[in-house]
Amino acid sequence: MTRGLGGHSPSNVSHYLKGIDFPADKEHLLQQAKKNGAEAEVLDTIKQLPEEQYESMADVMKGYGQVH
Repeated sequence: MTRGLGGHSPSNVSHYLKGIDFPADKEHLLQQAKKNGAEAEVLDTIKQLPEEQYESMADVMKGYGQVH
């Protein structure tokens, strides 16, 4: 059995956020990741992001860097 994209890499998180409209808050990030079929591991990573308004994928990656 092969594993899908895990949640421990910024590129994997951004993969599951494909198609999201910015600005977006953490709840919107979670909704988009679920819509794109993200695994629980990826959703857990997004849940750890700071509660803020994200203006771009670069902002999301900055938040990601704060939790990893």
